[in-house]
Amino acid sequence: MPDLGDYTEYDSAEDAEEASADDTADAAAAAGDETDAFEEVDASVAGEDRGVGTVAVSEGLCIGEEADETTLRAYVTAANRPNVRIGKYLLVPYPDEGGGRGTAGEKLFCRITALEYVQEYRSDDATEIHARRAMRSDGIDEADYKFLATLEPVAILYEDGDELKRRMTDRVPKPETPVREATDASEIKTGLKMPDDGVFLGHLSVGGEKVRTAAEPPTIDYRLKDDYEDGDPLVFRHTLVAGGTGSGKTHASKNALRQFLSEERTYEMDDGRQARAAVVQFDPQDEYAQMHDDNPAIEDADRRRFEREGIAHGGHDDTKALVPVVDGTSYGADHHRAEQVEFTIPFSMVKANRWLIAGGQLNDNQFNALDVLVDRFFRQYGDGGTYEQFRSFLDDPALREELHESGSVHEATFDAVKRRVRGFGDVFDGDARPITEQISELVRPGGLTVVPTYHVNDTRATEVIVLAVSSLLIDQKLSNAPTYDRIKETPLVVGMDEAHNFLTDAESVQARKVIGKFTEAAKQGRKERLGLFLITQDPQDIADSVFKQINTTVVLNLGDEDAISSVNIPSNLEGKVPYMEKGQMVVYSPDNSEPVELIGLPKCLTKHGRE
Repeated sequence: MPDLGDYTEYDSAEDAEEASADDTADAAAAAGDETDAFEEVDASVAGEDRGVGTVAVSEGLCIGEEADETTLRAYVTAANRPNVRIGKYLLVPYPDEGGGRGTAGEKLFCRITALEYVQEYRSDDATEIHARRAMRSDGIDEADYKFLATLEPVAILYEDGDELKRRMTDRVPKPETPVREATDASEIKTGLKMPDDGVFLGHLSVGGEKVRTAAEPPTIDYRLKDDYEDGDPLVFRHTLVAGGTGSGKTHASKNALRQFLSEERTYEMDDGRQARAAVVQFDPQDEYAQMHDDNPAIEDADRRRFEREGIAHGGHDDTKALVPVVDGTSYGADHHRAEQVEFTIPFSMVKANRWLIAGGQLNDNQFNALDVLVDRFFRQYGDGGTYEQFRSFLDDPALREELHESGSVHEATFDAVKRRVRGFGDVFDGDARPITEQISELVRPGGLTVVPTYHVNDTRATEVIVLAVSSLLIDQKLSNAPTYDRIKETPLVVGMDEAHNFLTDAESVQARKVIGKFTEAAKQGRKERLGLFLITQDPQDIADSVFKQINTTVVLNLGDEDAISSVNIPSNLEGKVPYMEKGQMVVYSPDNSEPVELIGLPKCLTKHGRE
């Protein structure tokens, strides 16, 4: 019988193949001990690496007028690969060739849109042996692979005297040009068209991490233009803040509104005056009156940082809660120290806005009948007519018969209107001073007026209150002969939380009247110094005619696909919205900057929360 020696039984052919390869390697090593070793040669590149990699041309290098015509990729060296992320900003310098507009010192500012590994050497790694060896190893040899970054050109940066400027991309970079990360705040702000001054919203970020520079502070602040040098302040071109429950939209909105109330922030009026803005905030959850109070979580170090960055902070002393009086309700406010002033909606406001009692249920024919009835009522009772008097007026059978016989209002239509205008007794003419007699409390230059409606349990009553007061402000702002000069002559920001409940597109006559009023207000905002600040978790429900007038859209986390698609942000940012953490946001403001990601302040600048 033959001597088999140290025979080993293997589970498979692959195991046998691996063992054979190991034996061969061991034999080669043993043989190498008996011979002279080869002399090692240092193959490292002389000098010091500059940047994260170089422009690659292996798959083409093209800058086109259209995005799909552009091919721009960079090879990323092995040491830099762990720190490269999609969305990061890079700079590609152009050679100083001279002879062209601003060629000296020009740089291509671009953004990483894709990252890809490609095999350095032709091989098939989809095999059992290859996979099992990889599973037993500690990692890969980066030198075996190419790591390529696809770049999106954003702008060309160039120097004009002492000023850094940007222009559209009109040059192709040279192959093998070193590519470096943009780390200078001036270059990044110029590349993204971000203003240096204005209303602070947050810090620039990429993928949920703040962009950092070598400067102090290392973060890059994002601000909205707030002067007349390059057009109108963006506050008067309207803002929408959209975010789901728990996304931090109220926190972010409070921080933004706090900036409008800064003592240093003024706006030029037509007569040359510099005036501070008044902010009127409609508040269905009773959260904004807390802006009167300091946030106890803010420490001295936070205050020093806010001062360095020019961020208005701390409770705003001139904050008042104008509380609507509704029968059967009471307002309790142990969570803030703002002054409380009660008011009621006088029925006289229906004379100019009869849709306030339409209840969203009247058709066109019925609304025309309501016009006739309201006009006749106020001719008979004067401007002081009350809601109860109006109900008694409609109970008159002689009036019903007269209007029917004259052909003014059919008796069936009269009855339908009479039924639908009932149920507003709790809203009008309550036990408080009318809002029309408290204009100086409602609108105060530099002051914040909060109109809470959380204590109002009736949805229809809440709608009447919010629409009555907001219509008063808008009508006076747009009027050429205002009754209340204080409203007309004061820059005004009208904030509306849960705006989808009041500005939704619907078929009712009331909805059309409301949307028409707010659309006109949005169109005339720049001229009249009137800004809308709308806050919602359902942006898809905001009427399209109003939405089109919004210049600045701030999007926090949203989970609903319809909501995300409705905000009209670029697709590369749209996909990030469902994954954003609390306080992360996307800002799309074409007249202010390129679309960007931001991280808001972790602490609210004023009191926030009921604790």
